[in-house]
Amino acid sequence: MNLFGRNSFRRQAQPSAAPVATAARVASARATAVLPDPELGDLTGEWLIDPAHSRIGFSVRHAMVTTVRGAFTEYESRLYFDGRDPTRSRADLVLYTASVDTGVEQRDAHLVGRQFLDAGAFPRMTFTSTAVQLAGKDVYRMTGDLTIKDTTRPVTLELTYIGHVTDAFGDERVGFDGTTTISRSDWGLTYDARLAQGGSMVSDTVRLQFDIAAIRTTPGT
Repeated sequence: MNLFGRNSFRRQAQPSAAPVATAARVASARATAVLPDPELGDLTGEWLIDPAHSRIGFSVRHAMVTTVRGAFTEYESRLYFDGRDPTRSRADLVLYTASVDTGVEQRDAHLVGRQFLDAGAFPRMTFTSTAVQLAGKDVYRMTGDLTIKDTTRPVTLELTYIGHVTDAFGDERVGFDGTTTISRSDWGLTYDARLAQGGSMVSDTVRLQFDIAAIRTTPGT
């Protein structure tokens, strides 16, 4: 479409300053864009979560006045981190629902029962990433599909890069902290015992926490 076809020469000449303004906006956007840290390029490769130094857990309000915290003690992982191009990074996690541990045996039995995770019928929870982007300095936003029981829904994790070391055994380690908040009822966890004063015994809002220490398995290319 010729945007200037019916305009006078005077009106055609006026937009000449627009490319300058556009160029300035582009230059400003480039100056403020978040770019990967070049030093993280060396971290590109395959990694596995070290269960002995990691925690994949959750917290939820109980009786509206206290917070219950727990974790899954058995899980499998496959991670790929691309320090040069974070959008190519990916993660796959399998959590075994029967391994939930809140420190109280009776409560754990309730959580793995049919009113919550139903570990007998659904022994695994899974998370598979679908997109990763650099959101800020040392901050990554990972979107993925979380499956609990027979329901799969998207969630977004905010992950913060903690650091990278080589330990005393020569293993390369990297650390990330991540969190997201979900509504458990979205995944069919609809237990809804009520308090005498009103309100839920267990909050619908659950905070998931990922304190990750990962060990490199193979270098990237």
